[in-house]
Amino acid sequence: MHRIPAVLAVLGLSALTLVACSSGPAVASCERATSDASVLDFAQASGDFGSPALTLEAPVYVDETTFTDQVVGDGMRVTSDAQDVVFSVSFVNGATGAAILSSGTQVQALSTWRDNYDGLAQMMSCATEGSRVVGAIPASDVSEAAATQLGITADQSVVVVLDLQKVYLAAADGTPQYNDRRGMPSVVLAPDGRPGVIVPDSAAPSELAVEVLKKGDGTQITDADTVRVHVTAVNWNTREVISSTWEDGATQAVTASSSTPYAPELVGETVGSQLLVVSPGATDTDAATVYVVDIIGIDTPTAQ
Repeated sequence: MHRIPAVLAVLGLSALTLVACSSGPAVASCERATSDASVLDFAQASGDFGSPALTLEAPVYVDETTFTDQVVGDGMRVTSDAQDVVFSVSFVNGATGAAILSSGTQVQALSTWRDNYDGLAQMMSCATEGSRVVGAIPASDVSEAAATQLGITADQSVVVVLDLQKVYLAAADGTPQYNDRRGMPSVVLAPDGRPGVIVPDSAAPSELAVEVLKKGDGTQITDADTVRVHVTAVNWNTREVISSTWEDGATQAVTASSSTPYAPELVGETVGSQLLVVSPGATDTDAATVYVVDIIGIDTPTAQ
């Protein structure tokens, strides 16, 4: 299976700010509304889940993205453009029936697909992990660069079968926990879940300090897992953000053996949890680093 070429990755992503209240357009409603258009009767999907294939019995033209769920999964639902997704997809030219591309994808937020492949994003909005979706997308619902890559003209459509293999949380959604340890930073959350960190005036802890801010009810993490996280790192002394996946627009994959100080602390925690980790400086003159870590999922080998 080939990876989707560069044009299918998102072009021109804008940087996000830590204090922004949204990282992309949210899905307004999650009542999954598929189409009953008879045109999709001409599209025959086949193949094992994760390796979809598609054949056409007649030409397919649509004026707007049209789709139906051939299989409805029972996994996590896509309710926000901020959620990461992984899927496999097969494209066929609706006019000629010629196969265009069959590919798997890496972990990316739904919002990144919407920029160049709005039709695909529409097909995944409010869908559940484990679903197989068959649809038709007009050239008007992809960018010019994507239409060129797919080889379709302005009056043509692509017919698609999409297997939604993995859906991640947009942010930690666990139950808030009570912590009363003195001298630890406070965390405030924007409506979309991204954190802001308030560092106290006192000295940083001299040893690694960990608090569970939210306790998720998802899968428990083992030392063999590759964990998908949102993480913000703040310098204790300057109060400045050192790095943030929320700002970068891409989550991170870490394992227990990763070099970052918070990585071993993920083992035993659960998906949906949020941790506050303070790592002291390597020397007395180095500033401590504050990490706020949202555990949003566990990668499968395909996602990695």
